[in-house]
Amino acid sequence: MENTQENPASQNPTPADDAARQAADAPGANNAQPAQPAEAAAPAAAQANETAAQLAEAQAKVAALQEEFLRAKAETENVRRRAQEDVSKAHKFAIENFAENLLPVLDSLEAALADSSTDIGKVREGVELTLRQLTGALEKGRVIALNPVGEKFDPHRHQAISMVPAEQEANTIVNVLQKGYVIADRVLRPALVTVAAPK
Repeated sequence: MENTQENPASQNPTPADDAARQAADAPGANNAQPAQPAEAAAPAAAQANETAAQLAEAQAKVAALQEEFLRAKAETENVRRRAQEDVSKAHKFAIENFAENLLPVLDSLEAALADSSTDIGKVREGVELTLRQLTGALEKGRVIALNPVGEKFDPHRHQAISMVPAEQEANTIVNVLQKGYVIADRVLRPALVTVAAPK
């Protein structure tokens, strides 16, 4: 009977035995625990370094893109400003060439007024010369006269005053009462015309 009582006593540890076992296990446990945080800290530090490098690269890209944007914005502003200046100059000096072409006509008219000649033939010759100068100046400015006798009536280029009986085809222009003018295919003034009435 003594044997059976000793076995249960040896199988059920006392609090002193537990303390001794823990003391024996403690040095090994203490040695193992610091190794685990060191091993876990190495990948975390590598990941932090990689994240920091990616952040620095992204910030550099943002700075470069911002600089490119500012340059492009400045260039666009310069182009817009130059275009506005060009348009302003074009409006301001658009008539300059035309005015230069009219100056000889003005000179001829002033010379005619200063001439005291009574010869009607010379006066007429001077007026014809001045008219040729004026027509040339208008043509240089791309202003062309419309003299549409015999043409089909076009309400965009002609203004009919009346319809008259005529031998020619209906709705064609019989007579031009006042010339019309176009500039680069744009009508400045429609021609005043009479149109053949239908038969």
